[in-house]
Amino acid sequence: MIGNSIIKLSGVDIFQQKHLVLSNVNLHVDKGDFVWLIGQTGSGKSSLLKVIYGDLKITTGEGHAGGYDLKAIADKDIPFLRRKLGIVFQDFQLLTDRTVEQNLEFVMKATGWKDKKLISERTLDVLEKVGLRSKIKKMPHELSGGEQQRVVIARALINDPEIILADEPTGNLDPDTSEEIVMLLKQISMNSNTAVLIATHDYHIIRAFPSRIVKCENGQVIEDGKAV
Repeated sequence: MIGNSIIKLSGVDIFQQKHLVLSNVNLHVDKGDFVWLIGQTGSGKSSLLKVIYGDLKITTGEGHAGGYDLKAIADKDIPFLRRKLGIVFQDFQLLTDRTVEQNLEFVMKATGWKDKKLISERTLDVLEKVGLRSKIKKMPHELSGGEQQRVVIARALINDPEIILADEPTGNLDPDTSEEIVMLLKQISMNSNTAVLIATHDYHIIRAFPSRIVKCENGQVIEDGKAV
């Protein structure tokens, strides 16, 4: 891996089944970068993220993420790659029959945490970071949409990731709550030097937080400078 690059793709073709979605993708994301990934629905944003977190295999070109070679990575190593990535989805994917605390504990145990005291301390730590420490015993249905997304971000932070990948994280939220969530991700990026890559087609939020833009369009990935 070169320099500070957390993600580096060179000459990568991205397929869904046998359909070429994006061709000759070149992308680098460095430590602490805050990047918007934009493009219309179906333009390949989610497919690009899937390549980065090991859900789609690379057959052409070169790809690295979190220190792993995405072309050569074995299936058994994908969970270890994902520990270096925090993944935030649009639809929360919280376990509805468990409290906030139990949702976080579930992920910790699944990623190798065993010490109960450390689990408890880390749970409080990540909830503090997202401003939800007081909601630790709440069930997901007792939280607002914005609070649920904060729990998802807390869950993504558990293993101190080098990058957060967020796929339409504000898609189910109203504009004010969307701004709060992006502000939170921006703070995390600045405070911990964590790279953040957000796929969205919400141009309001992009204008509110101008930053580097990468665009999926006509089967290509294009650097687009900054939003205005």
